[in-house]
Amino acid sequence: MSHPTESASRRKALLALGALGVVYGDIGTSPLYALREALGGHSGHGALAPSPENVVGILSLIIWVLVSLIAIKYISVVMRADNDGEGGMLALLALAVPQTTQPAAAVSRRNLVLVVLALLGTSFLFGEGIITPAISVLSAVEGLKVAAPGLERAIVPITVAILVGLFSIQHRGTGRMGTMFGPITLVWFISIGVLGVRGILMHPGVLVAFNPWHGLQFLLAHRMASAFTLGGVCLVITGGEALYADMGHFGRNPIRLAWFAVVLPALLLNYLGQGALVLADPSPDTLISPLHQLAPAWFKMPLVILGAMAAVIASQALISGAFSLAMQAVQMGYLPRLAIKHTSEREHGQIYVPQVNRAIMVGSIALVLVFQTSSNLAAAYGIAVCLTMAITTVLLTQIARYRWGWSLWKTLLVCGAFMAIELSFVSSNLIKVAQGGWVPLGIGGVLLLTMLTWKRGRAVLAGKFAEMSLPIDDLIGSLERGGVTRVRGTAVYLSTSVGFTPPAMLHNLKHNQVLHQMTLILTIQAVRSPRVHDAERLEVIELGMGVWRVVARYGFMEQPDVPAVLLACADYGLSCRADKVSFFLGRETIIPTRRNIPLWQAKYFALLSRGSQSAMEFFKLPPNRVIELGTQIEM
Repeated sequence: MSHPTESASRRKALLALGALGVVYGDIGTSPLYALREALGGHSGHGALAPSPENVVGILSLIIWVLVSLIAIKYISVVMRADNDGEGGMLALLALAVPQTTQPAAAVSRRNLVLVVLALLGTSFLFGEGIITPAISVLSAVEGLKVAAPGLERAIVPITVAILVGLFSIQHRGTGRMGTMFGPITLVWFISIGVLGVRGILMHPGVLVAFNPWHGLQFLLAHRMASAFTLGGVCLVITGGEALYADMGHFGRNPIRLAWFAVVLPALLLNYLGQGALVLADPSPDTLISPLHQLAPAWFKMPLVILGAMAAVIASQALISGAFSLAMQAVQMGYLPRLAIKHTSEREHGQIYVPQVNRAIMVGSIALVLVFQTSSNLAAAYGIAVCLTMAITTVLLTQIARYRWGWSLWKTLLVCGAFMAIELSFVSSNLIKVAQGGWVPLGIGGVLLLTMLTWKRGRAVLAGKFAEMSLPIDDLIGSLERGGVTRVRGTAVYLSTSVGFTPPAMLHNLKHNQVLHQMTLILTIQAVRSPRVHDAERLEVIELGMGVWRVVARYGFMEQPDVPAVLLACADYGLSCRADKVSFFLGRETIIPTRRNIPLWQAKYFALLSRGSQSAMEFFKLPPNRVIELGTQIEM
């Protein structure tokens, strides 16, 4: 009788172990640099004297930020906002503004603001995907300053080599490596926890930092000068968004188990241990890397290697997350079609997006070469983290008020408390814009512009197609009156609109004056759910005269597969295979004008359109069965 319970408990434990590597890799490598940056960096701006009051005050802030924003906000509140089990910024957007996932939906001004904020948050997450590999690997390799000072000049070359290797293996998938992520990260957390205990034993008085009054006293004593400190404190919560974004992979309970059983205790012990070491030995050498200085001499080099492995795992989690985020954005119509390759036949979430991989690799290596040290990169990192979290809180407010039915006072009390903390971090990081904060702001701005341009351009294009198209009922009436030559075989026309004749079909009738005896008008629809159940996937309707309308629905976590759709049509009386039919696709050539949108935006949309993956490749169509009909469209 106990076997099912034991089996469920074992599965939960295994999922929690997997979550350690994928979900907590980023926040788990923060001890490499967070406390050092909160103290102002060993050679940075706003450096504080490592006095007992300052160190204990900073530790108190770190402890209660981890508790309030991670344990309470994300673990207890945000993870309740699951979209059919999935999380992440775009899933949160689909919950906050469901109608935005529908084509040509009209949204209120408030909802439009939420959409733009969610897209900006998504852009910052992409920015984090670029910055995380750079700062995590670089900070880990910088441990050589302590373990082997003679190799200090090799830190940047070694970091670049690790990054090149990391991005070069992405096309192979992470399935096999993923089984090692959890155990390696578990060893990392155990190691930093034990080192933390070693530090606390040097100066047990550091435990008074659990009293939040010390953090408040620090802020009151330093006032405006504490802004630099808060910019470093916020680095302890990097990767907080991963808790929510990866919920669909592991589930809410395993992620919570991993946090309270392993991650939170290890982080608290290590930060307290680092603080105790600084109090016991406040020399400049200690501030170079308090974490590595905690280790005994025999463990310093192994700790550097273990830290580098943990940093690679943290980077892998962000890279894989960027791939998933890109696929969601494509499915929801915010990015052009991208080449998405599945690297595992068993695991649906194992994907590889070459264009995204190249962009992140180039960006990460460029950041390492330009900034040279993790201290310089910290300014760029903090503002991306804090702005993303603040945007999540805004969307959470909408969901709590209008989907969960919270009262106004409860919503303001809970979400307002989160927002107050996050805005204090945002303001403290804004003073670092010139030092590196411009990097995530620039990345976010470019990506937001790209997504808004693509969405608006596609809407204008859909309007143009509607003007050019013929209602499908009128087409059927024309076929009934005769005059159109019918030829043997089956043709499939892809259409973006259910009620109108596809432009490619009209072009074929106009120029060739023929139509196949069996004609399918196929529309791929993206819905607001992450996935669509098989029973709700297809809608097949016979329109008459051998013309059928097929609507295939896919969630934003799924990739359309037209050959599979055609095989599934057999259940509705349609017998057709992808290698036996002719596919007619439209290919638009955009001619930028000032008619519908600004000229610069029309030119940018045309550029994005040219770089978009062809419908043939995206929908997995047999190349030798595709006929493309071109159209010039002025925008």
